[in-house]
Amino acid sequence: MSDYLVIVESPAKAKTIERYLGKKYKVKASMGHIRDLPRSQMGVNVDENYEPKYITIRGKGPVLKDLKTAAKKAKKVFLAADPDREGEAIAWHLAHSLDVDVSSDCRVVFNEITKDAIKESFKHPRPINMDLVDAQQARRILDRLVGYNISPLLWKKVKKGLSAGRVQSVAVRLIIDRENEIKKFIPEEYWSIVGNFKKDKENFQASFFGLKNKKTKLSTKDDVDAIMNKLNGDKYDVESVEKKERKRNPALPFTTSSLQQEAARKLNFRAKKTMMLAQQLYEGIAIGKEGTVGLITYMRTDSTRVSEVAQKETAEYIEAQFGKNFLKYSNQKDKKQTNAQDAHEAIRPTSTLRDPNSVKAYLSRDQHRLYKLIWDRFVASQMAPAIMDTMAVTLKNGEVYFRANGSKIKFQGFMKVYVEGSDDQQEEKENMLPDLAVGDIVKVEKIDPKQHFTQPPPRYTEARLVKTLEELGIGRPSTYAPTLDTIQKRGYVALDNKRFIPTELGEIVLDLIMEFFPEVIDVEFTAKMENELDEVEDGNIQWVSIIDEFYKGFEINLKKAEIEMQEVEIKDEYAGEDCENCGNPMVIKMGRFGKFMACSNFPDCRNTKPIVKQIGVKCPKCKEGNIIERKSKKKRIFYGCDRYPSCDFVSWDKPLERPCPKCNNVLVEKKLKKGIQVQCTECDYKEKPVQ
Repeated sequence: MSDYLVIVESPAKAKTIERYLGKKYKVKASMGHIRDLPRSQMGVNVDENYEPKYITIRGKGPVLKDLKTAAKKAKKVFLAADPDREGEAIAWHLAHSLDVDVSSDCRVVFNEITKDAIKESFKHPRPINMDLVDAQQARRILDRLVGYNISPLLWKKVKKGLSAGRVQSVAVRLIIDRENEIKKFIPEEYWSIVGNFKKDKENFQASFFGLKNKKTKLSTKDDVDAIMNKLNGDKYDVESVEKKERKRNPALPFTTSSLQQEAARKLNFRAKKTMMLAQQLYEGIAIGKEGTVGLITYMRTDSTRVSEVAQKETAEYIEAQFGKNFLKYSNQKDKKQTNAQDAHEAIRPTSTLRDPNSVKAYLSRDQHRLYKLIWDRFVASQMAPAIMDTMAVTLKNGEVYFRANGSKIKFQGFMKVYVEGSDDQQEEKENMLPDLAVGDIVKVEKIDPKQHFTQPPPRYTEARLVKTLEELGIGRPSTYAPTLDTIQKRGYVALDNKRFIPTELGEIVLDLIMEFFPEVIDVEFTAKMENELDEVEDGNIQWVSIIDEFYKGFEINLKKAEIEMQEVEIKDEYAGEDCENCGNPMVIKMGRFGKFMACSNFPDCRNTKPIVKQIGVKCPKCKEGNIIERKSKKKRIFYGCDRYPSCDFVSWDKPLERPCPKCNNVLVEKKLKKGIQVQCTECDYKEKPVQ
């Protein structure tokens, strides 16, 4: 018999922690929540202070029975669920089910699954924090009141299977608002003039700045012509030279949000995949003789705090690997985020000494890529700023002024390890200028006027949407990935070229919610609600008062909507062909996995087929079929012959209609990190990449 029972959430953690704690401890897994609100009913008594009705989750009976048996045999039970609101709530539900006193020292929390961290955490058990439990409970009840009241209305008035939630509705609104901005956008013409200049044998570029050293806007070709007419000869005077030294600080270590954003930019990972891989790295990986060990700290956090122990270990590593001058300055301060749960740390490797190469053999390709991203970002965050030499030059030809800016890295600092990505994919590059001085004369070799048009705001990528939700204070670290997943599964939005576009269904549902439940999708209201939940966590507000304040107004709107909301008929879109079985028109339907074609004579005729996209290219193999765009099980696009299985031609790269000019075989478009390159599938023929 073991003296102590420890309950964690997952079996992977249980094995590792049991090994660290020794024979006196038995570690079991609850497999997440064991109690929740019932699925079949509201489960919240609005007349009795919003009292929740919790039941054992279906299928968790055997797990709970096993835990009860083990708890009876143990001298003491420790509840070691994850270190956040959700984990605190799981511990509270377990305490209730196992008759553990919540005011006793039964709760153990740790930010990383390493031997030292686990042993240290068991020296400091504490009672269950009811403020954290109440904050989670308030969020759960709020979401239940919204979802279980609005969703049935949407089923009745629009179609079955729809849902509405506080955070997901705001996310859909942001996507639709952005789409409306794009539709209303009117491009404006503007021009630029770029000159190619030369001093001695060195070439550089400068752009038109203005007249008489005052910035001048070029809106039309007439404006450009007027400037070109003022230029006299090919000699330009160097009017001013400004040299500066600029410091560039490293990015802070990852939070949940910034990890999801950077993994999307640099690794092309969806938010859901990033969190799944991070969970695996946190819970533990078998690393040779070390056994199973957690490689990163807890991945649901909005704090950028780093423990002194981790800072010291990393400083020693940096000094040994790169030298003392690469160490972070002692007076550098990390900014603390508003509303950050500072009991957590940032996401970081549990040991800097476990560099990505040393663990590569034990990780899957994607696990290794994510671990390397986390390791690189953290180590860089503890390094010295980069130092850039910058140079700004003004050139003059009569009353026409050109300007050029250049920079070069004087000291790499953190950039030796890692540079943060950006949504527009423009990383800082060195732009060298010749050594110029006031009074020098440079020669222009070419003047190139170009017409441009202003662009609409970009559609949201997953990374941009997560960043916007975080900036607006909508949702919390644990909500971003499931929110993005839900709005796609419900068919409210779709991904086109990795950017969100709203569907007709999404627009219909949003219009109804805006009309009858404006507070649910009001950005400021939702952000205020998040702040109030934080206040509950801090013990400053009672959770019932927040629910009550919301529900009184919501209930009035609900009664109004039940009477006034009109039924909406979503008409099927004609697919452009007839059913081969019965001759009735085929229509386009929306299913769980996207759009498909179905017979309009359903249910008498149940004929369905996928929507195929022709690319206008004949099959290069059989010469009879047409190439169509298909999707693999993992939703990756590939190309194949529409005569399959008679013809088995397939290609990950898009085939082109024109043949290779060198060998007459198939040309394909190969996607590169930056642009597309046309190349032959047989010979070495390649064309210049196009951005």
